[in-house]
Amino acid sequence: MSNDQLISQEIASIEVAEKLPTGVIHVHIREHGTSMNQQRSLEAALEEANGLAMAINLDVNHSQIVQLNKISPSTLMGSGNVENLAAVVRAFDIKLMIIDGTLSSIQQRNLERAWKCKVIDRTGLILEIFGERAQTAEGSLQVELAALKHQRSRLVRSWTHLERQRGGFGFTGGPGERQIELDRRMIDNRIIKIEKELEHTKRMRGLHRKARQRNEMPVVALVGYTNAGKSTLFNRLTHADVFAKDLLFATLDPTMRVCKLPGGREVIFSDTVGFISNLPTQLIAAFRATLEEVCTADIILHIHDCAHPDKDAQTGDVLSVLKELGIEEGKKDAPLMIQVFNKVDLLNENDKNTLQNQLKRQPCSLAISAETGEGVPALLSLIHQRLTEQGQIIEIDLPSHEGEILAWCYRKGVILSRSDKENIIHLTLRLSKGELEKLEKYKRA
Repeated sequence: MSNDQLISQEIASIEVAEKLPTGVIHVHIREHGTSMNQQRSLEAALEEANGLAMAINLDVNHSQIVQLNKISPSTLMGSGNVENLAAVVRAFDIKLMIIDGTLSSIQQRNLERAWKCKVIDRTGLILEIFGERAQTAEGSLQVELAALKHQRSRLVRSWTHLERQRGGFGFTGGPGERQIELDRRMIDNRIIKIEKELEHTKRMRGLHRKARQRNEMPVVALVGYTNAGKSTLFNRLTHADVFAKDLLFATLDPTMRVCKLPGGREVIFSDTVGFISNLPTQLIAAFRATLEEVCTADIILHIHDCAHPDKDAQTGDVLSVLKELGIEEGKKDAPLMIQVFNKVDLLNENDKNTLQNQLKRQPCSLAISAETGEGVPALLSLIHQRLTEQGQIIEIDLPSHEGEILAWCYRKGVILSRSDKENIIHLTLRLSKGELEKLEKYKRA
């Protein structure tokens, strides 16, 4: 059996042992003194935490908020909270405790000993969701990479076979090398292999991107908080059948489709993974290659759930991740961002009118309902308008027999005026820089 087969078999055995059980408690942690204007409300945070659990069909028996005066290095929370939750675990016969926060490996180990059940933190739960939702080979590799990096730091806590020792040979690190050292090296080798495969995927994605640029096909990327309605809007715009459901992280693998705008111009819409507060850094790093499509897009549609009570906090989380990717609205060379306020069909008339009045003062913003189609034609027109505004206005004279070039001008540019005199057609039109270069080649051919 090859080394890769051994690694896959070992990792598979770990994953079987780590499957999430039934019987769940969800605890949201909030430290006293946290600024409420910087974070969402306690109730909304707990609701989102429960939504994460339901995203992989976990039955949450009990959920509660624990506010801490200070963080305990050994157990995160004080002994009183640990004992109270231990009583709840016994009462509900709980097999899994989810801590909606970040646990160190020591805290995780100590809490598991105190509660006698499996304990995972927010990062571990999100990794479970992503592992279940990944459909493509690239998505699976990205999730596995993030999971392995997360698991590597928790070898001491979570693996049941680490106290064994193996007699060693020269290539295994010497006699008596501990199992944990072998496992860590095995994971490191797998990480290196995955990173090489993803680097190859990244190069292929770059080649595809250059091909699209040669074809002068603009890219419009959809970004936003998870469950903001990106995939529903994507399906309506492109007549695709991407999985769209009222679940957190319903979309994981990126999808791209061609769509025609009202003026007949073709663009590529790109659906992306949703963002979330406290998104694990391992996932941001693993999905960076996928999110490069956002960085190189001509236009970014920032999809907001305008009916969500914590929409402002969600917006801040999305902008924070975009900033980490090097995208800031208004920054030089940054893609144009259009603010799309989705789910207006869920608002009452007063809230809807208030939102519409607010958006009148924001030229690159509009309200829509991806579910009913309200406002979607206006969105397509706005995208067409913004794309044409990025071009340059030129005037050209074409012989009347140059029907192919004339048709190309109508297809790729925006005709501002036309006049026909004898055998000459005079056009005033707007073209992008790439299209101007292509027109010069047409005229020289």
